[in-house]
Amino acid sequence: MIAIDTNVLLRYLLQDDASQAAKAQRLITGHERVLVTDVVLVETIWTLRGKKYALDKEALVAVLMALFEEANIRFENGQTVWKALGDYRAAKAVRGKEADFADALIIAKAKWLAGAEGEAFGGVYTFDKAAQTLPGAKVP
Repeated sequence: MIAIDTNVLLRYLLQDDASQAAKAQRLITGHERVLVTDVVLVETIWTLRGKKYALDKEALVAVLMALFEEANIRFENGQTVWKALGDYRAAKAVRGKEADFADALIIAKAKWLAGAEGEAFGGVYTFDKAAQTLPGAKVP
């Protein structure tokens, strides 16, 4: 297994630099499994959502779905990322602002870790009003 950094994943997704995109393509579609860590995944979505690329929620969901379809790509915990994706898709706007994918992943990862440790999950406390709409979020 190999792992890739955010910039490699972005070149693969965006195809905006021919030389780097070709190298990223070879890595991701090669013969080894490719780890996309939670940090790389969140940085990628944050970058794609930012001012330069300005992808909307629907497009970001499509990117995440496409990554799940890549045969070689592995996540730290695919079921947790999948759960976060579902919660992100279902998130409703609060005063025009929706919870981010990162918010959903934080909660899903905390739930998973609590379960893995044999602990009851007591919630993720946040001041972010939009994130508070996600299942498992709590108001401090």
